[in-house]
Amino acid sequence: MTNAGPLPLSVAIVCKDGARTIARTLDAVRPIAAEILALDSGSTDGTLDMLARAGARVVPTEWLGHVRTKQRALEACSQPWVLCLDADESPEPDLIEAIAGALAWPAAEQLATAPEPVAFALNRKVWYAGRFLNHAWQPEWRTRLVRGRDVAAGLAAWAGTDPHDALRTAAAPRRLRGTLRHDSFATFAEQLGKQVRYAGIQAGHMARRGDRGSLASLLISPPGAFLKQLVLKAAWRDGWAGWLAAACAAQQALCKHAALIELGRAEQRPDAGGAAAHPDNT
Repeated sequence: MTNAGPLPLSVAIVCKDGARTIARTLDAVRPIAAEILALDSGSTDGTLDMLARAGARVVPTEWLGHVRTKQRALEACSQPWVLCLDADESPEPDLIEAIAGALAWPAAEQLATAPEPVAFALNRKVWYAGRFLNHAWQPEWRTRLVRGRDVAAGLAAWAGTDPHDALRTAAAPRRLRGTLRHDSFATFAEQLGKQVRYAGIQAGHMARRGDRGSLASLLISPPGAFLKQLVLKAAWRDGWAGWLAAACAAQQALCKHAALIELGRAEQRPDAGGAAAHPDNT
């Protein structure tokens, strides 16, 4: 941790009704951030009060989907470095220390002036029932720390297909040690409901690009997703929570392919379409 005050760092947060988790996010980054920028899409649960107490700059915005809304937040930041976070993500102390070390002088001076793009990836871990899941969904490296000048030059930008966004950079990101805590859900029932919504969004994008569902995919993909988490990722080592995580992965695959089949059968209907759904925190 730096003792020299805030770093030349903006923290960009996209939120709506994130009161359950955003206080932890703000407490984690406030000591190192020169700017906290929040794009809020209509919070009514106390999120705005928490942002005000943290001294955040709040920009009200309509929800444009994951990719476009996060890109708007990225471009609105004013500092030489930008750390992009969801409202349910918070850097653990070891990650805060690693970020501070990476952006401390003189190393930061060399990185800031390097002609090639510079970016850092963080490992995100799900926090559930009072502990981390160290195997399910691991490792999950996410590019989240970029230079503002690379954003301005179009060398760092949000991309992907909603709801699976990704911060793309022109150069391979360097990996920072430490953990990005992900309070994605309080219960697995909440996670299952979120996955049903996300599966519908993803299936819609797949249908628009010409993908068609099949019974073979419906039968093969869910058990494949289950075994990937349970065996390849060794989620069983996380105990009962790991088994439930594997089941969630299977359910998401099932819902995605079922929705894709349904969209294919209804493609001639005139009432297709609709606005992108807002996440409850990704």
